[in-house]
Amino acid sequence: MKYLAWLVAAFVLVAGVAGIVAPDRVLALRALMATQTALLMIAIVRIAIGVVLIFTAPASRAPKLLQVAGALLLGAGLATPLFGVERTKAVLEWEAMQGPALMRGLGVVIVGLGVGLAFALTPRPRVS
Repeated sequence: MKYLAWLVAAFVLVAGVAGIVAPDRVLALRALMATQTALLMIAIVRIAIGVVLIFTAPASRAPKLLQVAGALLLGAGLATPLFGVERTKAVLEWEAMQGPALMRGLGVVIVGLGVGLAFALTPRPRVS
């Protein structure tokens, strides 16, 4: 589980950097999400990441934080199919109208989350 959690942290960091470096490409990739099948796949990925964070939490530096983040992702995964294709398309269109500055700003936030996740996944310091 530990390795899966580190893969999640790496994925978050790469996604954030991609949002900063190539916001137009990220927007183009996000347009693929506007189908029912894609929403179900995203739901499965969110649920899986939530479960990985919850199971990895006890051995981490910030177990409560990872448990809460995992629970939030688990809930988001369960709610994703309820969001619907039309609402997803509307959100994606709004994001595209905002221009690359929004994607770059979100990229910075996502890099920060990835760094925080990586820090939280490090083992607790041993007290002598």
